[in-house]
Amino acid sequence: MLNHRAIALSIVPLLLAAAAAAQNAAAVVAPAAAASPYAGSQACQTCHEDLYNGVMKSPHAAVETDHRRGFAGKACESCHGPGAKHAESASAADIRVPSKLAAAAADRICLSCHLNEETRSGRLQSSHAKNQVPCTSCHQIHAAGPLGLLPHGQAAVNAQCERCHVNVVAQFQQPNHHRVPENAMSCVDCHNPHGSLRPAMGRAFAGNEPGCLNCHGDKRGPFAFEHAPVRFEGCQTCHEPHGSSNPRMLTRAQVRFVCLECHANLPAMNSRPVAGVVPPAFHDLRSPVYQNCTVCHQKIHGSHVDRNLLK
Repeated sequence: MLNHRAIALSIVPLLLAAAAAAQNAAAVVAPAAAASPYAGSQACQTCHEDLYNGVMKSPHAAVETDHRRGFAGKACESCHGPGAKHAESASAADIRVPSKLAAAAADRICLSCHLNEETRSGRLQSSHAKNQVPCTSCHQIHAAGPLGLLPHGQAAVNAQCERCHVNVVAQFQQPNHHRVPENAMSCVDCHNPHGSLRPAMGRAFAGNEPGCLNCHGDKRGPFAFEHAPVRFEGCQTCHEPHGSSNPRMLTRAQVRFVCLECHANLPAMNSRPVAGVVPPAFHDLRSPVYQNCTVCHQKIHGSHVDRNLLK
């Protein structure tokens, strides 16, 4: 019995020593947390003060203050990526520069915030995206002022589009054209540069109709008797939107040549040597009377009363 008590008393110091060691281990300070890869906007301002000030005066300043976006206090790094390494080394290789990235990579940065906006809904399928034209080719990200991200005013917008679309500039030199060269309207009045479901990134009117109807509302249907090209192919079937030698901006110099692209080589009942269309083929195109189709067929965009679009 005494031996067991002696053994128990000899174990007590060992237990106390183990408890003290455990307390000392718990008291050891936990290792320091890993350093953040972000340097913060203030670090960027130290070297890039002009760029920082420009961003802080632009709409992108909201990224700096809005905690919901996850980049509060580090707006610069929302586009350029974590900058702690760059701030330490000052090497350009340690920072991401969107303007020097491939178009798809640069767009991915912008669309991380702008993807679900209505005006950018067609960006991924737009001609600009397919032709590797990044957002930074048109938008000046570091430009100062609330309107500094993109040009404003008819002349400034047209000048920017003309940098790439030189063939369209030549088309506007035709004697009859929309008043874009005069800066009475701009390219974005008809085209959505971020993409559209319509051909040539054309703007839509009233949901899914051609944007031409925004100005030419008198040509809008529905009509009881429709002209099929207007309904299914759009205004560009007969009209050249940028410029033409025809006063009505037709695709051909004379009206009859536009009409004959569809209304030609059709059967006739008689055997007389008379050019015509469906029977009765009385349209002798050699006569000046029949050389301007719209003299009789006045409602070429559609009619409510006449199947032949006469009135």
